[in-house]
Amino acid sequence: MMITIRIATVEDAESIQKIYAPYVLNTTITFELEPPTVKEMADRISHTLEKYPYLVAVEEGDVIGYAYAGTLYDRRAYDHSAELSIYIDDKKRHKGIGHLLYNALINYLTRMNITNLYGCITYPNDASIAFHEKYGFKEAAHFHECGYKFDQWLDVVYLEKRLDKTTEPFIPFKELC
Repeated sequence: MMITIRIATVEDAESIQKIYAPYVLNTTITFELEPPTVKEMADRISHTLEKYPYLVAVEEGDVIGYAYAGTLYDRRAYDHSAELSIYIDDKKRHKGIGHLLYNALINYLTRMNITNLYGCITYPNDASIAFHEKYGFKEAAHFHECGYKFDQWLDVVYLEKRLDKTTEPFIPFKELC
Protein backbone atom coordinates (compact mmCIF):
# COMPACT_ATOMS: atom_id res chain seq x y z
CA MET A 1 0.00 0.00 0.00
CA MET A 2 1.70 3.17 -1.25
CA ILE A 3 0.10 6.29 0.18
CA THR A 4 1.14 9.78 -0.87
CA ILE A 5 0.26 13.05 0.80
CA ARG A 6 -0.29 16.07 -1.42
CA ILE A 7 -1.97 19.46 -1.38
CA ALA A 8 -5.67 19.22 -2.16
CA THR A 9 -7.20 20.86 -5.22
CA VAL A 10 -10.79 21.77 -5.98
CA GLU A 11 -10.82 18.69 -8.24
CA ASP A 12 -10.66 16.60 -5.04
CA ALA A 13 -13.95 18.05 -3.77
CA GLU A 14 -16.11 15.13 -4.88
CA SER A 15 -13.85 12.54 -3.22
CA ILE A 16 -13.59 14.63 -0.06
CA GLN A 17 -17.35 15.13 0.03
CA LYS A 18 -17.86 11.35 -0.23
CA ILE A 19 -15.54 10.79 2.74
CA TYR A 20 -17.13 13.55 4.83
CA ALA A 21 -20.85 12.92 4.16
CA PRO A 22 -21.07 9.70 6.25
CA TYR A 23 -19.50 11.52 9.20
CA VAL A 24 -22.24 14.16 8.93
CA LEU A 25 -25.09 11.71 8.40
CA ASN A 26 -24.09 8.93 10.80
CA THR A 27 -21.91 10.34 13.59
CA THR A 28 -21.58 13.14 16.09
CA ILE A 29 -17.94 13.68 15.12
CA THR A 30 -19.01 16.79 13.21
CA PHE A 31 -21.80 19.11 14.26
CA GLU A 32 -22.90 19.72 10.67
CA LEU A 33 -26.41 18.39 10.13
CA GLU A 34 -26.44 18.29 6.32
CA PRO A 35 -23.50 17.22 4.16
CA PRO A 36 -22.07 20.04 2.06
CA THR A 37 -22.48 19.76 -1.69
CA VAL A 38 -19.48 19.09 -3.91
CA LYS A 39 -19.53 22.79 -4.89
CA GLU A 40 -19.56 23.86 -1.25
CA MET A 41 -16.67 21.50 -0.54
CA ALA A 42 -14.72 22.92 -3.50
CA ASP A 43 -15.31 26.43 -2.14
CA ARG A 44 -14.07 25.34 1.30
CA ILE A 45 -10.91 23.86 -0.18
CA SER A 46 -10.21 27.00 -2.21
CA HIS A 47 -10.91 29.30 0.75
CA THR A 48 -8.75 27.26 3.14
CA LEU A 49 -5.78 27.16 0.76
CA GLU A 50 -5.63 30.97 0.74
CA LYS A 51 -4.12 30.85 4.25
CA TYR A 52 -3.78 27.26 5.45
CA PRO A 53 -2.78 23.80 4.24
CA TYR A 54 -5.44 21.41 2.99
CA LEU A 55 -3.92 17.98 2.37
CA VAL A 56 -5.16 14.70 0.94
CA ALA A 57 -3.91 11.14 1.34
CA VAL A 58 -3.96 9.28 -1.98
CA GLU A 59 -3.71 5.55 -2.60
CA GLU A 60 -3.69 4.21 -6.16
CA GLY A 61 -5.16 7.49 -7.42
CA ASP A 62 -8.00 7.58 -4.88
CA VAL A 63 -8.35 10.16 -2.10
CA ILE A 64 -8.70 8.13 1.10
CA GLY A 65 -8.38 10.85 3.72
CA TYR A 66 -7.81 14.53 4.23
CA ALA A 67 -6.68 17.01 6.84
CA TYR A 68 -6.61 20.77 6.97
CA ALA A 69 -5.99 23.68 9.27
CA GLY A 70 -8.08 26.77 9.72
CA THR A 71 -8.39 29.97 11.65
CA LEU A 72 -8.96 29.50 15.37
CA TYR A 73 -10.71 32.90 15.49
CA ASP A 74 -10.92 35.69 12.93
CA ARG A 75 -8.95 38.33 14.85
CA ARG A 76 -5.39 38.83 13.57
CA ALA A 77 -3.88 38.39 17.02
CA TYR A 78 -4.82 34.69 16.66
CA ASP A 79 -2.73 34.27 13.48
CA HIS A 80 -0.19 32.06 15.29
CA SER A 81 -2.93 29.58 16.26
CA ALA A 82 -4.73 27.06 14.05
CA GLU A 83 -7.56 24.57 14.43
CA LEU A 84 -6.95 21.18 12.79
CA SER A 85 -9.44 18.77 11.23
CA ILE A 86 -8.93 15.27 9.85
CA TYR A 87 -11.22 12.72 8.19
CA ILE A 88 -10.34 9.27 6.88
CA ASP A 89 -12.40 7.05 4.58
CA ASP A 90 -14.15 4.67 6.97
CA LYS A 91 -12.80 1.61 5.12
CA LYS A 92 -9.22 2.91 5.49
CA ARG A 93 -9.15 3.85 9.17
CA HIS A 94 -6.55 2.47 11.60
CA LYS A 95 -3.89 2.05 8.90
CA GLY A 96 -1.64 4.99 9.80
CA ILE A 97 -3.13 7.39 7.26
CA GLY A 98 -4.07 9.90 9.93
CA HIS A 99 -0.49 9.97 11.17
CA LEU A 100 0.85 10.59 7.66
CA LEU A 101 -1.58 13.47 7.21
CA TYR A 102 -0.94 15.03 10.63
CA ASN A 103 2.84 14.78 10.28
CA ALA A 104 2.69 16.63 6.96
CA LEU A 105 0.14 19.15 8.25
CA ILE A 106 2.13 19.97 11.39
CA ASN A 107 5.30 20.32 9.32
CA TYR A 108 3.64 22.94 7.11
CA LEU A 109 2.14 24.77 10.10
CA THR A 110 5.52 24.96 11.81
CA ARG A 111 7.01 26.52 8.67
CA MET A 112 4.14 29.04 8.69
CA ASN A 113 5.15 30.16 12.22
CA ILE A 114 2.06 28.65 13.84
CA THR A 115 2.75 28.19 17.55
CA ASN A 116 -0.51 26.71 18.89
CA LEU A 117 -2.55 23.84 17.44
CA TYR A 118 -6.11 23.06 18.50
CA GLY A 119 -8.46 20.16 17.93
CA CYS A 120 -12.16 20.47 18.67
CA ILE A 121 -13.47 16.98 19.46
CA THR A 122 -16.96 15.79 20.32
CA TYR A 123 -16.82 14.23 23.77
CA PRO A 124 -16.57 11.38 24.38
CA ASN A 125 -14.43 10.25 21.45
CA ASP A 126 -11.69 8.10 22.93
CA ALA A 127 -10.07 7.27 19.58
CA SER A 128 -9.67 10.90 18.51
CA ILE A 129 -8.48 12.00 21.95
CA ALA A 130 -5.90 9.18 22.03
CA PHE A 131 -4.76 10.07 18.50
CA HIS A 132 -4.20 13.70 19.49
CA GLU A 133 -2.51 12.76 22.77
CA LYS A 134 0.09 10.79 20.76
CA TYR A 135 1.03 14.16 19.23
CA GLY A 136 1.31 15.84 22.62
CA PHE A 137 -2.10 17.52 22.63
CA LYS A 138 -3.57 18.16 26.07
CA GLU A 139 -7.08 19.15 27.10
CA ALA A 140 -7.46 22.93 27.21
CA ALA A 141 -11.24 23.32 27.56
CA HIS A 142 -14.40 21.29 27.98
CA PHE A 143 -17.73 22.73 26.84
CA HIS A 144 -20.75 20.94 28.25
CA GLU A 145 -23.87 20.22 26.19
CA CYS A 146 -23.00 22.86 23.60
CA GLY A 147 -24.26 20.93 20.56
CA TYR A 148 -27.46 19.06 19.80
CA LYS A 149 -27.54 16.29 17.19
CA PHE A 150 -29.42 13.00 16.87
CA ASP A 151 -31.73 13.95 19.76
CA GLN A 152 -28.91 14.31 22.25
CA TRP A 153 -26.88 17.07 23.85
CA LEU A 154 -23.17 16.80 23.14
CA ASP A 155 -20.03 18.07 24.81
CA VAL A 156 -16.86 19.14 23.05
CA VAL A 157 -13.31 19.29 24.28
CA TYR A 158 -10.59 21.48 22.86
CA LEU A 159 -7.18 19.87 22.85
CA GLU A 160 -4.09 22.06 22.50
CA LYS A 161 -0.53 21.47 21.40
CA ARG A 162 2.07 24.16 21.93
CA LEU A 163 4.82 24.41 19.33
CA ASP A 164 7.98 26.49 19.57
CA LYS A 165 7.23 30.14 20.25
CA THR A 166 8.23 32.65 17.64
CA THR A 167 7.61 36.31 17.09
CA GLU A 168 8.17 35.87 13.38
CA PRO A 169 5.08 36.86 11.39
CA PHE A 170 2.51 34.31 10.27
CA ILE A 171 3.19 33.13 6.71
CA PRO A 172 0.05 32.28 4.71
CA PHE A 173 0.23 28.81 3.16
CA LYS A 174 -0.09 30.10 -0.40
CA GLU A 175 3.18 32.03 0.13
CA LEU A 176 5.01 28.83 1.13
CA CYS A 177 4.06 26.93 -2.00
